[in-house]
Amino acid sequence: MPEDDRFDGATRRKFILGSGAAALTMAAGCTGDGGDGGGGDGGDGGDGGSGPITPLTADGSSTVYPITSDGGSVWNSNPPADDKEYWGPGQYGIDTDKPMADYWAGLYGFEPREGAPPFTTSVGLSHSGTGVSKVSKGQVDIGQSSAPVEAELPERDSYDDFIDHVVGVDGQPIVVSREIYDAGVTKLTGDQVAAIYKGEIESWQEIDSYDGPDKEIQALGRAEGSGTDTAFRLNLLGDPDAPMPGTDGRYGQNQQLQTAVADSDNAIAYIALAFVQPDGEVPPIALELDGTTYELGKNLGAKGYPLSRDLHCYTWQGTDEKESAFIRMILSEYGQKNFVEPNNYFKLPPSRREEERKKLAETTN
Repeated sequence: MPEDDRFDGATRRKFILGSGAAALTMAAGCTGDGGDGGGGDGGDGGDGGSGPITPLTADGSSTVYPITSDGGSVWNSNPPADDKEYWGPGQYGIDTDKPMADYWAGLYGFEPREGAPPFTTSVGLSHSGTGVSKVSKGQVDIGQSSAPVEAELPERDSYDDFIDHVVGVDGQPIVVSREIYDAGVTKLTGDQVAAIYKGEIESWQEIDSYDGPDKEIQALGRAEGSGTDTAFRLNLLGDPDAPMPGTDGRYGQNQQLQTAVADSDNAIAYIALAFVQPDGEVPPIALELDGTTYELGKNLGAKGYPLSRDLHCYTWQGTDEKESAFIRMILSEYGQKNFVEPNNYFKLPPSRREEERKKLAETTN
């Protein structure tokens, strides 16, 4: 596969503290009170032995949350180099005998701490608008967002202080209730999906492939202000503020939307890839756009898929050593294979990862 093609398969595995997509109790991925946040000052690097270091804090998008939460959970457990299940650096081209967090933090001068990583992580769960707003106010180090900050905070005059770190790509599939899928709706066109959310198609009987009892369409979506909603409107309707009067219910988090679709027998929704259940109650359907059919497991991650969107970790006024250590870990082959791909997102190709690494602080070791 050429390196600029997106990977369209994924594996699943369980992490020490559970998958971020399912572990809703992991609103914070570590010990500590979240610290004072506020990235960009570079003041934490290299002082690992001089006293307590505030945790690295993150908050925002429920789409990005599985990546940062899973990564933060393993970081906080700091598995040794011979762990193999969660670290095992030899298989990723990393030659070290250091525990996982010690290795990545050590690149930026942080010293090991007995029984703990050089610094811990605390990962919150809200939505994209909250994440980028908090990072701009110095309330967290990393603002998670599944849409560009320009779309989340359109009222701002300048975005120069936001540093955008793309850590993965989401294909944003369309899903339906299992009953609707089993009744024949395994593919829709982009025009049909748009018409449903505009309120122009209100019954499943209006879909030719549907072969089931008379059912109204329950069109569900994410809350306004979420990156998933912003990206859906921008990519499918052409405007991040496009009205969708056909929407019957909105949910603040992908986890909540997944449950709503699973509990319904007539729903359709747009959702992040980490939350589809191909063999369960939230099956993804194929989507035909401009004569091309995009399907999970085949070409949903292709560059031409209009609903693909970058997954962002924003920092503020630069990226300090603490932020850089954690983000570098996610951008590595180790991080992409263990925290991006298992959540059904697409890894960044090597050339793009290299471009993202240029935005980080320089290593000191």
